[in-house]
Amino acid sequence: MNKKILVISYSQTGQLDELTHNIILPLEKTEGIEVTVKKIEPVTPYPFPWDFMTFMDAFPESVYLDPPEIKPIEEDDNEYDLVILPYQVWFLSPSLPITAFLKSEYAKKKLKGKPVITVIGCRNMWVMAQEKVKMLLEKLEATLIDNIVLIDQGNSLATFVTTPRWMLTGKKNRLWGVFPKAGIAKEDLRKSVRFGEAIKQALQNDKEKKLAPLCQGLQAVDVDVKLIKSEQIATKSFKIWGKLIRKMGPFGSKKRRPVVMLYVVFLLLIILTIVPLNMIIQTILRKINKQKVIKQKEFYELPSGNGDERMKEFLTNE
Repeated sequence: MNKKILVISYSQTGQLDELTHNIILPLEKTEGIEVTVKKIEPVTPYPFPWDFMTFMDAFPESVYLDPPEIKPIEEDDNEYDLVILPYQVWFLSPSLPITAFLKSEYAKKKLKGKPVITVIGCRNMWVMAQEKVKMLLEKLEATLIDNIVLIDQGNSLATFVTTPRWMLTGKKNRLWGVFPKAGIAKEDLRKSVRFGEAIKQALQNDKEKKLAPLCQGLQAVDVDVKLIKSEQIATKSFKIWGKLIRKMGPFGSKKRRPVVMLYVVFLLLIILTIVPLNMIIQTILRKINKQKVIKQKEFYELPSGNGDERMKEFLTNE
């Protein structure tokens, strides 16, 4: 057996690197499997922690998949058997460096005809971002065979406070003894090694050649049905305002700052008024349309699904 794995990633905070490391660790330790990790580097780095205006100013390009310039990815002659693509979610879209990679000449050459596993580390809303990634992979003629998603610890209300605080200040410790630490729980990160073990076993049996999921039965993904409609509505809002802001000038232009601030005010008003009302309406509609909701959940959880039938097999040493 001689398998070659390509891992392409961009991690702004370092959390995604930790998640990726845990997943590929069993592969790196296995004889006959060669793992090549390539990091995406924007020509103009994005700050971390973000300053508020730069953060908000990045949303139009994010939602319109308008890629920034990235440094050339070192070429190689390897023919890869599998590609692992970890990414963050920015404004319900893949992060801009990942968008830039997926639109690059390197991606066109290396991903065509290849099985791809996406790995997402984010707050809790990722469905629309994954739909965009699926579209970009399809254009590259790559095949998505698995999607692994780990989300920040805490409920939606808690992460609405802890995640922005982390992004804007760099602080992820517990807050006021009420809010949990920001980011993915350490236990969830530790247990993510199960995906690497399953991928290793599959590679040893040439299962990646079937272009079918390798991580089914490992609770790879869990769609929160309460957030689907919110994501869809927010995506439309981002598109409308993003189009207007882009007309004011490019990313970083001072001319578009007033419109960005206007959108921030609009967003806060929506969160305080429309969002609570919409949540009540959507709760009622979900009860009425139970079967539709179930089908939606199953669709967005493809290809890996939320089953747990193989958990014991790959967590026996935990």
